[in-house]
Amino acid sequence: MEIDGACHCGNITYEAEIDPDKVIICHCTDCQSLSGSAFRTVALSREDSFALRSGTPKIYVKTAESGAAREQAFCPECGSPIYSTSQGDGPKVHGIRVGTIRQRNELIPKLQVWSRSEQHWLTDLTAVRKIDQQ
Repeated sequence: MEIDGACHCGNITYEAEIDPDKVIICHCTDCQSLSGSAFRTVALSREDSFALRSGTPKIYVKTAESGAAREQAFCPECGSPIYSTSQGDGPKVHGIRVGTIRQRNELIPKLQVWSRSEQHWLTDLTAVRKIDQQ
């Protein structure tokens, strides 16, 4: 599936090809901290299919529990997280942050990982009151 997206301020724009069956929710504590939320949702790009169209993201390198170094790319202007990828040479798969993808409403997660870190209240949000706008 061809997708495109941008950060909140529009400084960073990109295009990519993803497999809509590889949209993942990650509950790890790193994703909670880096997203400022209870989890992060990512769409995995195919190797070498991710292309920046404008802007230059700032890169923060975090070391995972496994010891692997992961580049975290975000907009230097508005701070929107854009993607993560491995460090070093070779083909890269980008974990694109679904909230920045224009077609995000079409992307339904198919897998949840790091469920041991999941926030316990996520299992049933139907009891939480909803309001259409603020």
